[in-house]
Formats: sequence, structure tokens, C-alpha cells
Amino acid sequence: MLTVHHLNESRSQRILWLLEELGVPYELKVYQRDAQTRLAPPELKAINPLGKSPMITDGDRTVIETGAIIDYIIRHHGGGRMQPDPKSVDYDTYVQWLHYGEGSAMLPLMLHMYVGRLKEAGAPLHPRIQSEVANHLGFIDGYLKGRSFFVGDALSGADVQMSFVAEVARAQQSLPSYPAFNAWLDRMHERPAWTRAIDKGGPYALGR
Repeated sequence: MLTVHHLNESRSQRILWLLEELGVPYELKVYQRDAQTRLAPPELKAINPLGKSPMITDGDRTVIETGAIIDYIIRHHGGGRMQPDPKSVDYDTYVQWLHYGEGSAMLPLMLHMYVGRLKEAGAPLHPRIQSEVANHLGFIDGYLKGRSFFVGDALSGADVQMSFVAEVARAQQSLPSYPAFNAWLDRMHERPAWTRAIDKGGPYALGR
């Protein structure tokens, strides 16, 4: 059976949501962050030397990185669901968003979080970081105007991947300035599979 190695309040919440949408059976192993450092526990390193989550095991296979995990689950367990036809133009757009979420959009958001911890020492970097945050959130917001989903007219792995970008932006109080992206996240939160994933994954401050 497929096993999700889930770290509380992390990117791996997306994987639970995907599996709940697909109705794929899975085993859940939950790891808790250190209350002081907020880092993952050393137990994760027994499976992945990086000690990071999300991570899945499926038989003798171990897969890390959210985009790769989403792609793997949909290809091996999706039965043709939650991705466009690989021969279609929509599929190229789908792959673009799978890469863009972590490859581009998350970098300025993470810099905002880490540099913010430097207090005054990080002040010189704030204008450039905020400019990049606005650049990416504006790009996403403009794309989503008039669209219900990132690709086509149904939920796909692209929506799952992009959800963490929206969650972090909302936690940083940036998302309300981008109404299309903000409304998209509200719609995702209304999905029954999202609620089931939260119930199984535990408290999720980024999404509450």
C-alpha cells in the first residue's frame, strides 16, 4: 500500500488532499515538528537522508518532491483522472504549473519568511523581496481571472501543487490583495476532500 510520510503543517498536506480527491487508499505516518526549531524530527532521515517531507513509499519505491509525488500518484493510481490528455495542449500548461509552484513562486515567499526573522538586519532586502512576491502573485491572479481551475474546467494536479503557494501567501497576509487567487483558494477549501485531508493531517495553521 502507498504510504505518506506526513510532517505536520507542511507541503505534504497537499498529498493527502490529492489522495482524498482520487479516493486512493493509503497509510499515513505522521511526524511532528520540533516545537522550538520547527524542524522535522530525525526519524524522517531514516527514510530520506534529507529528512524532508512530503515523501511517499509505494512498495519498494520512495518518491520525494511534491511535484514528482503528484505526478507519480496520478500516473500510477489516478486512472486517467486529474491530468489532461498527455497529447493535448492543456497537458503542457499542466506541466508548467507543476514546475512553477515550487520552481519560481515559492522562492520569494520563503525569502519573505526567513528574512523576516532577521528583524532589522534583513530590512535592506525587504523591498526586493516584496517586489518579487507581488510580481508572482500578480501573474497568478491575472491568469486565474475568469477561470475556476488552473487547467481546463476540472480540478487537476496543477491545482494541488499551486495550493501551497496560496496558503503561504494568505498566511503572510498577501493573498487578499489578489482577488482571483484568493477566491480560488476559498473554493478549494470548500471541497469535501480538502476537509477530509485536514481531518487526517492534523491542525494546519497555514490553512486556518
